[in-house]
Amino acid sequence: MLAARSILITGGSRGIGLATARALAAGPRRELALVLAAREGEALAAARIVVERAGVGHGPLRICTVEMDVGDAASVATGMQAASEFCGPLDGLVLSAGVAESAPLAKTSDELFERMLAVNLWGAFRPLRAALPDMSARGFGRVVVVGSIASLVGAAYVSAYTVSKHAVLGLVRAAAVEHGGKGITVNAVCPGYVDTDMTRRSLSRIAAKTGLTAEQALDRILARVPIRRLVKPEEVAASIAYLMSEAAGAVNGAALTLDGGELSG
Repeated sequence: MLAARSILITGGSRGIGLATARALAAGPRRELALVLAAREGEALAAARIVVERAGVGHGPLRICTVEMDVGDAASVATGMQAASEFCGPLDGLVLSAGVAESAPLAKTSDELFERMLAVNLWGAFRPLRAALPDMSARGFGRVVVVGSIASLVGAAYVSAYTVSKHAVLGLVRAAAVEHGGKGITVNAVCPGYVDTDMTRRSLSRIAAKTGLTAEQALDRILARVPIRRLVKPEEVAASIAYLMSEAAGAVNGAALTLDGGELSG
């Protein structure tokens, strides 16, 4: 059974965020208020319809969409206020908004580095910081941050992304220790390559830089993955739903890896 009843999902218009919203709407739950946050209003409107359909027959469901750029402090403040006005104090956060860009370390510009930190780190920190006071006052909260296997290991040509995702996991662990005694759990999911638009854009960049086709670039990546396929967004969403559930009350500060065995090789 889902533990939280009012949940904000960043990156909620597509990929892991949208898959998670669908899973929460269709899973075992009570009354639920979902806030889908993302930058593009048109994508959010389409996502809302998908989530509403997923929730039919599973109990009372209210959905609000908020245009929010998680890399911008003012946008986050406005979006968090709108979320609170819609559903009251939030007791759940799924922080899945993220970006990935690649460049050799020596050619990584300040702008690229700062962009990775702005979205991947600050984009998790600011919503979490805003929600924690109400969670602490109520003595309950569930927070899941979408990290990456790049939160756990280094990789060539993605130094800025790797730094941002390492930092996100540090944030998760620090928050888990600080707030675990207040009824709040903070965890991370750390997927490998997921079948999303962001991964397809990464494959296109690899192909452009190497002369490979996108299919050949994918084959090269999957050669390192024992299950020989991309992780499905729905698989990541199912793990997030578990961490948001009553059954996961003792899971705190964890980094749940979904990489098809890549890091085990």
